[in-house]
Amino acid sequence: MSSQPHPAKLRSGYKQTDVGVIPQDWEVKPFGELFAFRNGVNADKGRYGKGIRFINVLEPITFSHIHGPEIAGRVTLPESIAASYEVKRGDVLFNRTSETQEEVALAATYLGSERVVFGGFVIRGRPTNESLDPIYSGYALRAPFIRSQIIPMGQGAVRANVGQQNLGRVVAPIPPLPEQRAIAGALSDVDALLGALDQLIGKKRDLKQAAMQQLLTGQTRLPGFHGEWESKQLGDIGKFKNGLNKNSGAFGHGSPFVNLMDVFGVNAINSSNHLGLVASTKLDQDVYDLRRGDVLFIRSSVKPSGVGLTAVVECDLPETVYSGFLIRFRDNGLLDLGFKKHCFYGENFRKNIIAASSVSANTNVNQNALGLLTIKLPPTKAEQTAIAEVLSDMDAELAALEQRHVKTQALKQGMMQDLLTGRTRLV
Repeated sequence: MSSQPHPAKLRSGYKQTDVGVIPQDWEVKPFGELFAFRNGVNADKGRYGKGIRFINVLEPITFSHIHGPEIAGRVTLPESIAASYEVKRGDVLFNRTSETQEEVALAATYLGSERVVFGGFVIRGRPTNESLDPIYSGYALRAPFIRSQIIPMGQGAVRANVGQQNLGRVVAPIPPLPEQRAIAGALSDVDALLGALDQLIGKKRDLKQAAMQQLLTGQTRLPGFHGEWESKQLGDIGKFKNGLNKNSGAFGHGSPFVNLMDVFGVNAINSSNHLGLVASTKLDQDVYDLRRGDVLFIRSSVKPSGVGLTAVVECDLPETVYSGFLIRFRDNGLLDLGFKKHCFYGENFRKNIIAASSVSANTNVNQNALGLLTIKLPPTKAEQTAIAEVLSDMDAELAALEQRHVKTQALKQGMMQDLLTGRTRLV
C-alpha cells in the first residue's frame, strides 16, 4: 500500500488559501468584489495638452501611488463627460495595455485632492466599500502574488492587454484595516528614506557637476597651485587610432575585445575578464593594443549624447584589441591618468565634441575632429592629480549613496514580501 506525503504543517494562526498561506483573520477577495471597474475616456487629439490633469497609461506603470503633480498629461473635456471619468482618492488605476506582459495592469492608487480624469488606456477600479486602505492598496496590489495572476492574462499579438473581466477574477489577501494601515505606515517610512536618498544623490550629482565646471577650467584653484592654464589641442598632445573591424564569424572566440558597450556608461576599464572575444592575430594585437593610460572614444552613437563618451584604460591589457566603433587616444605623457577619467566629461568639452560630430543615421565623430578639440590644462601634472583626487572622492561618495539606495530598495522588497503575506505581523 503506497503512502501519500503529508502536507506541510501550518503555523498556528495561519491558513492555506488560493494565494498561499496567510493569517487566519485575513480574508481573500476577488477584485470583482473589491472594485467597480470602468474604462477611461478617449478624446480627440486636439483636446490634449491643457485642461484637467489626465492619467494616461504611463502613470500606473511608473508609480504605485499617484499624488497629482507627477501627472504630466492634461485634457479639455465637456463637464458632462469629465464628471463621469473623475478619479477620487482611493481609486486604483490599472494600465490596460503595455508593450510587455510584465507591465500590463500595474496598479496605482490615487492619493491626491486635485481634480483628475483618466484615459482610455486605463481602467479605474473604484472601491465598492471601505475594506481597503488607500495607501496599503498601492503597495499590495503590485505584490508578486497579485502580479503572478495578472501577467498570464495579458494577451495581444503586438501589445499585452487586460480587460475588466479578467481583472475581476484576480484574488487578493485582505488584512484587517488596522493591520493594513500599520503595513502602509512601515512601507511609507522606507519610501520616505528612499526619497530622501534620491534627493541627496541628486544634490551630490549637481555639486559634482559644479565642481567639474570650476576645477576643470581653472575657474577655481585648489590650495597651493598657481600659474596660468593653457589650452591644448588633443592632436598636439597625442595620437588617435581607429579600432579593428572583423567579419561576424570572427566574434565569440579568440582574444579579449573591447566593444562599444564596454565603454558606454563607464569611465574606466581595468580588466579583460568581462570582455567579449574576437579572433585577432598577433599583428592585430600589436596595432590595436591597449596600454595603461589609453583613452577610448565612442565614434558612433544613435543619440548625440553618446558620441565621444570615453573610458580610460587603467592597466595594460595584453592581447586585447578594440572595436572599429571606438577610437584610441594615446597621449604623450602630458596627462595624469586620473585626470583623464574626468576631463573629457566636462560640460564644455562634451558640448564641443557633439558640435564637432556629423549626423547621418547615427551621430559620428572622427580622428580629425577629435584632434582639433581643445582641453584646458593646469601648468603642472601635480595639479591634474589633485583635481582628479577631489573629483574621484566625490564619485566615491556618490557610489556609496547609490549602494545605500540599492540596499534600502532590497530591504523594502523583503519587507513587502513578509508584511503583505502576513509572514510578519505588525499588530
